[in-house]
Amino acid sequence: MADLKECAISLLSETTLDVTSTGATTLYTVPTGKRCVLHCAVVVCGSAASTTAVITFGQVGALTDFLDSQTMTNLAAQYDAVTCMPIPNATPVKTKSYAASTVIQVNVGTADADGSTDATIYLFGLIY
Repeated sequence: MADLKECAISLLSETTLDVTSTGATTLYTVPTGKRCVLHCAVVVCGSAASTTAVITFGQVGALTDFLDSQTMTNLAAQYDAVTCMPIPNATPVKTKSYAASTVIQVNVGTADADGSTDATIYLFGLIY
């Protein structure tokens, strides 16, 4: 039986994120012998609103190569959720196919001092 992550877009990781300080947090490492195409990240607000935090997504060394600056304006209350993903268009949006052992991270570029220390990021994609 094939691994579901190789047959469909699926949940790759679930990671807690603190947006009260800047810096990168590892979300996923592409398995040996595989490649990964990211689909989206769902960010769920933790115990405090995180409306001024700005985050990016990508591989180590290129932390914006999946998604550039995403402002968390809509994380106004606990359990609010936002979906961060490239927006499909008449001309398809280019994304990356990440090689084995590539480390995928989220980077807090602009911290929200009063923001959530316990937001959750659900990263979705497929591996092949």
